[in-house]
Amino acid sequence: MMKDPLLPGTAAVLPGASLQKACKFLVLFCAFHLSITLVYYMFGRETTYYTEQLRYGHRANSSTGPLVSVLATAEQNATPEPSSTEPCPDTSPLLVGPLRIEFSISVDLEEVRRTNPNVMEGGRYKPKNCKALQKVAFIIPFRNRDEHLKYWLHYLHPILQRQQLDYGVYVINQDGDATFNRAKLLNIGYVEALKEYDYNCFVFSDVDLIPMDDRNIYKCYSQPRHLSVSMDKFGFSLPYNQYFGGVSALSKEQFEKINGFPNNYWGWGGEDDDIYNRIVSRGMSISRPDAVTGKCRMIRHERDAKNDPNPKRFDLISHTRQTMNSDGINSLKYSVTKIEKFPLYTKITVDVGNPPS
Repeated sequence: MMKDPLLPGTAAVLPGASLQKACKFLVLFCAFHLSITLVYYMFGRETTYYTEQLRYGHRANSSTGPLVSVLATAEQNATPEPSSTEPCPDTSPLLVGPLRIEFSISVDLEEVRRTNPNVMEGGRYKPKNCKALQKVAFIIPFRNRDEHLKYWLHYLHPILQRQQLDYGVYVINQDGDATFNRAKLLNIGYVEALKEYDYNCFVFSDVDLIPMDDRNIYKCYSQPRHLSVSMDKFGFSLPYNQYFGGVSALSKEQFEKINGFPNNYWGWGGEDDDIYNRIVSRGMSISRPDAVTGKCRMIRHERDAKNDPNPKRFDLISHTRQTMNSDGINSLKYSVTKIEKFPLYTKITVDVGNPPS
């Protein structure tokens, strides 16, 4: 037996099984220590990364690995959902831009309802995770346009939800077969919508017009807003600078300032120019999106019965300043025949009377 030269009188076994055991133990110890160090290092990096993601409002990317998923799950369990009292952002992160709009497809309203589960009875919706910046009532003048309404509901509900609006859809149906009165129906929609909710913005939309870009936000601005500025019917351009037809938006204050819309335009044409004159006479101007964002498509159709061109429209337009203080919301007369709450909209059937003989 060899003696250890450093420890006289003791025995030391250098080669053999004991040395192999010592080496294995040392290797395992080093591996364990390295593993602990690596886990600590990775945990620290991933925690820092996830903290930064939370700070700047981004969601952790799944490609960062299972550890981030575990951390995200723990964080979600510990932190409540964003409060619905926090305001929605000025620009919704849900917008997609240009849209493909087709009128050759078949629209089933039951399918539209299933694909828009967050729309409540009567066509009401509000964002769940933030507070909408505006409460918008959509007013649609209507008579015998059921097929067109299907397309409007099919396309607009997803758009309006992506725009993060607190909104309701009101279809104002003129009862009977008297001459159509679009502007009076719009006034009625304004009054009836306010009976249900404290809307502060009103979008007046023809049922046959669909926006082609969801960045054309259907809300109110500091000036009355003309939304359908680039229609395919007119070669995606304005027919004339004063044009205010199709789809427009006015805040409650702006609408009251012009005494609403005129009630005495029976038949097609003229009321949009009257509204333009009212806006200008009250010192306001028309705001518009650009021609690309403001593109929209019209459903082609024959002229409706009892909606022939109004022969008195040019004379009425020329006297807007004299008549607007006495013809509008303050002189509105009508009766409600029926109110129906459907899953995607509220239909209010009204008797608007008859044109003067």
